[in-house]
Amino acid sequence: MSKTKKFLTLLFVGCALVTLIGVLGLGGIQEEDIEAWLAAAGIWAPIVYILAYTVATLVFLPSTPLNLAGGAIFGGVLGTVWTSLAAVIAAVVAFAFTRTVGRDFVAQKLSGKWEVIDREIEQGGIFYIFAIRLIPILPYGLVNYAAGLTKIQFRDYFIATLPGTVIGVFPFVILGASFQSLSQGRIIPFVAAIGLVGVFILLATIYRQRKKRL
Repeated sequence: MSKTKKFLTLLFVGCALVTLIGVLGLGGIQEEDIEAWLAAAGIWAPIVYILAYTVATLVFLPSTPLNLAGGAIFGGVLGTVWTSLAAVIAAVVAFAFTRTVGRDFVAQKLSGKWEVIDREIEQGGIFYIFAIRLIPILPYGLVNYAAGLTKIQFRDYFIATLPGTVIGVFPFVILGASFQSLSQGRIIPFVAAIGLVGVFILLATIYRQRKKRL
């Protein structure tokens, strides 16, 4: 196994473990504790969350537990707003870093991987970037850096990333927000969120596999 494949394998396993820990951890948080923290933090609550999300994504930490946390802390609507904003900021920063001072560094770290994404982008264009944003098993930060090495223009990258990110994080934010309902015995919001996550994963995976066959 090459160094690149080992790196990507370890990255994927690490993301899966952190995601599992995040899901289990959110289940033990009480609604009263969240409300008390929000009241104490005030306007700093979303700012701290956005900064933490952005930094975590830039260093390749998985975004799924952060999406769940956004829903658990801020609820479905505001959670989607703050999470989407943080994710888009991270996507723009990582892309800009790769296109400027960090191109050689990122190309060396992602050698063998970004070339595949480049070929798939040539076939699918902005629709490929949009679809890949809906696949939670792919680290969000990895896609950001890899895209900067491809031929895609920033305009197309941003056009695809914005709606893809909002739609991609929405079911996980709703899932995080539904944990409190689940603890209160209301399972319908939780089941609906799980179903929505499954639908997005299925559609995005089918699209990506179809592009690979072509």
